[in-house]
Amino acid sequence: MLAIIIFASCKNQTALKNYSTYSEIRQDLEAGKISCLDLVNAHLEQITARNTELNVFLSVYNQEAQEKAKTIDEKIKAGKAGKLAGLVVGLKDVISYANHPLQASSKILNGFIAQFSATVVERLLAEDAIIIGRQNCDEFAMGSTNENSAFGITRNAANPNHVPGGSSGASAVAVQANMCQVSLGSDTGGSVRQPAAFCGVYGLKPTYGRISRYGLIAYASSFDCIGIFGKSIDDVALVLEVIAGVDNYDSTASHTPVPAYTQNLQLNEKVKVAYLRESLESEAIQPEIRKAMQEKITFLQKEGHIVEAIDFPLLEYILPTYYILTTAEASSNLSRYDGVRYGFRSEKVEDLDSLYKKTRSEGFGKDVQRRIMLGTFVLSANYYDAYYTKAQKVRRIIKEATDKIFEKFDFWLMPAAPTTAFPIGNFASDPLQMFLADVFTVQANVVGIPGLAVPCGVDKKGLPVGLQILAHHFKEEKLLTFGKYLALHSC
Repeated sequence: MLAIIIFASCKNQTALKNYSTYSEIRQDLEAGKISCLDLVNAHLEQITARNTELNVFLSVYNQEAQEKAKTIDEKIKAGKAGKLAGLVVGLKDVISYANHPLQASSKILNGFIAQFSATVVERLLAEDAIIIGRQNCDEFAMGSTNENSAFGITRNAANPNHVPGGSSGASAVAVQANMCQVSLGSDTGGSVRQPAAFCGVYGLKPTYGRISRYGLIAYASSFDCIGIFGKSIDDVALVLEVIAGVDNYDSTASHTPVPAYTQNLQLNEKVKVAYLRESLESEAIQPEIRKAMQEKITFLQKEGHIVEAIDFPLLEYILPTYYILTTAEASSNLSRYDGVRYGFRSEKVEDLDSLYKKTRSEGFGKDVQRRIMLGTFVLSANYYDAYYTKAQKVRRIIKEATDKIFEKFDFWLMPAAPTTAFPIGNFASDPLQMFLADVFTVQANVVGIPGLAVPCGVDKKGLPVGLQILAHHFKEEKLLTFGKYLALHSC
């Protein structure tokens, strides 16, 4: 497990302690050994020390977080503190926090201030979590490396010459580098799980509809999920317990009851686990990742669990289906950014038509422009049935095939990515290769099932290795339990 280093003043001496979970922090808070202000200041020190190098936080709410911490310290003394009292949280720059900057790391939203808070933010604050800042990301959450931000590249804390993954790369690095205890990101095709694997932290993408999307800037509305980064399964489970559930502001939020996830993290049964045959046989997968897969499989078999290799013939169709549908939805969602009502407006405007064209050409980055154009193409009258309609049919076929797997198996174990974190600029001249790096993560979004990235050691360069576990719809409780079980027997 990862640990956060907290410096707490105690009788004019500095006490140092490593915390693996929020429950340990909460115990010391209630015992008076540390304070929420100590926690906030410790994280602020880490941000100050490393943010210039890593480019993680776009805004840091120093004074606000410190004042909030003082208030919560009083609530703890009075025995009235919420479930997340003193939990320091960072937000990806696509999650709305009222009266704070919100830009989706894009020039086109320059100067925009959020008018309301996302449902997840309101639920965190209601339980006395402390939001410490706004985190960098790929523009409009489109990317796999965190190199596509208008604010510059975010770097991996394990090796600053390597990417942290994307699009929620900075949110993963913030947890990795002890800048906060938990981060909220978004996952449209692996944007929580892949950076979690690249940075050696836990990353949960829930079932579609498990967490309200109200207040999340949309990329592809039928794929987008708010996800959670944490240092431990326990922390991820606790935050999920707080922020999940029905929301009258989001019609896609599920009415399925929210279990007490933190109360059921002990695996007491034998399970059936599938793994993709290619993940052990393909030369395209980095040797250390294949080794990690094999070690987990061997461990599970020795413990008496049923583990079987499977083939998924539809694998080659998942990425094309994903990119056709997500770009189509992006084309529609991003049409609202036109420079008329808010955000960036080009200064080279001659008339209304040029206002739209020049503002969008100058305000959107190249990767976002590429996806908007592709999405507009597949939605055009001459190609709608050939691409968009066909992709929707294939999406249904992929979902039905995935459902059949979970009729027989409890979990599906696979890599989170074919490699560990690659060097910055590695795919600058060939974005298609970057898209192919998402091959193992997009399926969960195409069919709407939950996925969890679990750290599994490091490669020969010291870069984190991560594996991914998938489960059936609304089986987060079992997924987290199994994830913790595997984490306790790390590679």
